[in-house]
Amino acid sequence: MRRSLHPLGWVWLWVLHLPLATGKAVDVAHYRERVKSMFYHAYDNYLENAFPYDELRPLTCDGQDTWGSFSLTLIDALDTLLILGNISEFQRVVSVLQEGVNFDIDVNASVFETNIRVVGGLLSAHLLSKKAGVEVEAGWPCSGPLLRMAEDAARKLLPAFQTPTGMPYGTVNLLHGVNPGETPITCTAGIGTFILEFATLSHLTGDPVFEDVARKALKTLWKNRSDIGLVGNHVDVVTAKWVAQDAGIGAGVDSYFEYLVKGAILLQDEELMSMFLDYNKALKNYTKFDDWYLWVQMYKGTVSMPVFQSLEAYWPGLQSLIGDIDSAMRTLLNYYTVWKQFGGLPEFYNIPQGYTVEKREGYPLRPELIESAMYLYRATGDPTLLELGRDVVEAIEKICKVECGFATIKDLRDHRLDNRMESFFLAETVKYLYLLFDPENFIHNNGSSFDVMLTPYGECILGAGGYIFNTEAHPIDPAALHCCRKQKEEQWEVEDLMQEFYSFKRSKKFSFPRTSDQWEEGRQKDSTDTSSENCKEQISSKRKEKRRTPLLSCPTQPFSSKLAVLGQVFFDNT
Repeated sequence: MRRSLHPLGWVWLWVLHLPLATGKAVDVAHYRERVKSMFYHAYDNYLENAFPYDELRPLTCDGQDTWGSFSLTLIDALDTLLILGNISEFQRVVSVLQEGVNFDIDVNASVFETNIRVVGGLLSAHLLSKKAGVEVEAGWPCSGPLLRMAEDAARKLLPAFQTPTGMPYGTVNLLHGVNPGETPITCTAGIGTFILEFATLSHLTGDPVFEDVARKALKTLWKNRSDIGLVGNHVDVVTAKWVAQDAGIGAGVDSYFEYLVKGAILLQDEELMSMFLDYNKALKNYTKFDDWYLWVQMYKGTVSMPVFQSLEAYWPGLQSLIGDIDSAMRTLLNYYTVWKQFGGLPEFYNIPQGYTVEKREGYPLRPELIESAMYLYRATGDPTLLELGRDVVEAIEKICKVECGFATIKDLRDHRLDNRMESFFLAETVKYLYLLFDPENFIHNNGSSFDVMLTPYGECILGAGGYIFNTEAHPIDPAALHCCRKQKEEQWEVEDLMQEFYSFKRSKKFSFPRTSDQWEEGRQKDSTDTSSENCKEQISSKRKEKRRTPLLSCPTQPFSSKLAVLGQVFFDNT
């Protein structure tokens, strides 16, 4: 028997069985332009009133530093500019950031926030630079000023990982490292939300340290899960003892689960996906009730908080990535009913009572509901999701728009505003809304078009689609991770020799060398063979005439396929 928590359970059932299309069809082009106008109202006011501070204060029309004095909104909004088609402003901001951002500062910064917003934003912008018409340097995407900035920022975070467990401290001083009195208590998401950015850095720069520390942190969390397969939301990174033992999918845990799935897709890593699927089974067993997810005690599985948190609204989008569409839609529609009740998602919503939780009534313009709607619309084409997007646009414009931007809602019960516009409003909320209403955006590329780049390590396919968003909605091109491999077998010269070997293996005896010394000896032995030289010339000529098989191909697949991003499954053909 299904367990019902809501006093109006029959009402929810009625809502969930409404026809898919209700009322007049949503004018997609109209709302796309409305979203673009929202972006520029916020962005222009940030530039005019808040830059170079991190964030805009929209009620007083000034700025404030919040996460480290990085001109954070400018970094966070950079790839959104390109998604909206503003190439010239993207180019201008790239120059501004190169000249004005410095990470050698005596500032205590959040390791988690600096990674997802700064490192993630710079990596994404770096990989999109050529598409945006930026003149890239030789060796791109394996080098470039934005990549060097991302690497510099990430290196400032590495001291946080120097713990007995490999799980990082939550805060680090960018100039001096971890402060001696720093608390060892870190949330689970603050430990498990690095693999996308750090693995991308390692693949692009050739330095394995970033991916290594991110993997160690992930595996330590996995090792310390409870006997029933759950993790809490705060842990001591020195002793690995759980301090907060509430288990769920929301605040303090959320992006850990997200990065297991997206890390598995980005790196084609079965171990990461296996971890998530085991967690998913435990979460369904202990935390799922009537397509809501509650908080439970991590060791016993007993309910500790029967609440929905707005941060949990990312979950249906994550479900869509593993093909669990029906369950994702049911959960998203539950969340949508909460939005329609208040004109926003309260930070905490008491499910049995059907109302907000005291001191958690605000809505800081979070993106998670729209994020899930965008993913599910790409998967299903369900017009209900366009209606959700329409309602979000109308509510934000009606409630949050002020003269100098868009303000956080302090209390959804009376729609009082707060003097803050977090950078994720431009990085995530507006971006996901725009992508929901822009089906032809390059982000949605299905692999039918792509760019071929020549790098020192061979040809490289970019822009084929399947972009993977980090938890701050910064898109990473997964194919880029295959552009900068430095192993000898992937360098052009050895590639030609391999083709030479296969060309001659039928006509002459040739034992495949097992070491680099044997390989070099074989090369010297054949150096006097003119037929070998002729073959190499032919191979070189053919290279110019015919495109090689790409390192990574992205054939269209059914959305239910495993390891899918927006309907794409990646196969490594090497």
